[in-house]
Amino acid sequence: MQDFFEFGLGARILYKAGLVREMSSEVLRMGFDARRALIVADKGVIDAGLLDQVKEGLQDAIEIAGLFEDVPANSSVRAVEAGAALAIENGADFVVAVGGGSPLDTAKCIRILMTHGGQILDYQGYNVLDRRLVPMVAIPTTIGTGSEVTPYAMILDEEQNLKVAFASSFLAPDIAILDPEMTRTLPAHLAAATGMDALSHAIETLVSTEHNPFSDSLALHSIDMISNYLRDAIHRGGDLEARGQMLVAACMAGIACANSLFGVIHALSHAVGGKFHVHHGTLNSIFLPYGMQFNSAVVPDRYVRIALAMGVNIGGRSDAEVIADGIAAVRTLASDCSLPARLRDVGVPQDALEELAAIALTDGAIFNNPRSATQEELQEILVAAW
Repeated sequence: MQDFFEFGLGARILYKAGLVREMSSEVLRMGFDARRALIVADKGVIDAGLLDQVKEGLQDAIEIAGLFEDVPANSSVRAVEAGAALAIENGADFVVAVGGGSPLDTAKCIRILMTHGGQILDYQGYNVLDRRLVPMVAIPTTIGTGSEVTPYAMILDEEQNLKVAFASSFLAPDIAILDPEMTRTLPAHLAAATGMDALSHAIETLVSTEHNPFSDSLALHSIDMISNYLRDAIHRGGDLEARGQMLVAACMAGIACANSLFGVIHALSHAVGGKFHVHHGTLNSIFLPYGMQFNSAVVPDRYVRIALAMGVNIGGRSDAEVIADGIAAVRTLASDCSLPARLRDVGVPQDALEELAAIALTDGAIFNNPRSATQEELQEILVAAW
């Protein structure tokens, strides 16, 4: 165990089917002075009719100051600044984010500008913020990002075509509402991608140089839940038990990674996602087996524990055999979820791999990877995943 570690819980987490329709009392219990909410959501959430439940849940406590719906699949600087301008223009003092990682990350950063002003890139990096932001309620409609509890946001800088990190304890939402009813309309392909995203969070957290006993416990149980419930959550979309289990597993993995951070898998995903705008969860699913293989050389005991959580039977076999079966179990889960297995399948050209390795080498996520990686080694992983 490390000589020193810190573990924090940010958002107040509430779980109940149908809770969104009743959330005004929970908002009031938090004692916010704010009463005019900007709702941040994407087109998919709006088209699915999910905002009706949000409006019903707010009507007794919060006035809706506006709706910002111009949220791209990969949250961007342009979207954040446009959303903040709308919030300020309409006198909003509170943010309710509904959706997956992009609307939630967009909302987090909108709050920065509502509180501090200026331009969003002024606040990129770690621990730049110095005080609490305007309040935020996060309502995930996917089953994987964990963004409802993390103090991070990844935002695309369109000019550089790179994803930029924002990280601060003040960035985490105040309330996370886990309502499986809000995932009922989630398409199978997004359930698959976000579910594998959650698995990547749990696995990277468990092997991170910053892991600790609290995050270990959350990560391991999350891996167990995902391996048992993700398939049903995808192939039986109306199974609210499976979707609820995945909501909780994703949230647990989010808390774990908020405290213990990521590694090489996320560094590579950020590089490719920033350059080619591929869904983040899909990229994590592609890179996960290769990152596991790369890191297993230095922390084999951790990957044995991951294999056990995935349901692999030790049976008196060597660690190497158990780890290989654990990696195979991850590949099988991704295949059962009908996710692409190669970078070529999502439109990444082979001649971009060298540049992507260089970008990944500078990504903040890589600094907590248990095994140091050179640009050449990152390129080897990219080649293998291509």
